[in-house]
Amino acid sequence: MKLNKAFALRVKEILKAKKMTQYKLAQETGLYQSTMTDILNCKYETPNFRNMALIIRELGMTMSEFFDSPLFDFASLEIKEK
Repeated sequence: MKLNKAFALRVKEILKAKKMTQYKLAQETGLYQSTMTDILNCKYETPNFRNMALIIRELGMTMSEFFDSPLFDFASLEIKEK
């Protein structure tokens, strides 16, 4: 699985658990709704770190908590080599 897909799935998983909408998350982060939609629909190869950090912070999590998921196991992530 690509990193952008793992990130999107994790955000959606947390949104569901918190009963929060994607729209509300976009408002709280200050990101455009279209940007949030593009991130969660994997339109970007890799979301930039700033946007990822804004999203994680507004989900009320630390980076460690967010990335502590089987979705981010290196064995299952497709990471392009240079």
